[in-house]
Amino acid sequence: MNFGKWILVAFITFAAYIFFLVYVCVKQDVNLVSKDYYHDELRYQEKLDQINNANHLAHPPSITIENGQVKISFEGNPTIQKGELKIQRPSSDKLDRNFSLAPEKTNQEFNLGHWKPGLYRASLTWAMEGKEFYFEKQIIL
Repeated sequence: MNFGKWILVAFITFAAYIFFLVYVCVKQDVNLVSKDYYHDELRYQEKLDQINNANHLAHPPSITIENGQVKISFEGNPTIQKGELKIQRPSSDKLDRNFSLAPEKTNQEFNLGHWKPGLYRASLTWAMEGKEFYFEKQIIL
């Protein structure tokens, strides 16, 4: 037997395996937490201040899921001036949604009827009385 022939077969098999692995890795969908991940990291101290403001509220907001709708309640707090609700799916950024909160309303609802079941993260940012607030909750549809 000629060992040179088997060394060549082993090398070609190894090269084909490596090319296959590279092909599979390139096809993988890689999702970051957000598109502006690095910009968000630079503003992290602002986010910590917003979380601290929300933790000191006498009545924190509530986020609930009922009948295919996300319900947000600001009961016991002064009316909000502006705000945003971000619903993010950790496994796919294609399922992420942003909603603007209506000012001066204590209860708000957003329809989620067409969404896939699974784990989502609801991030709520709002401003009232000249302060910024941030509240986050994991929800399961």
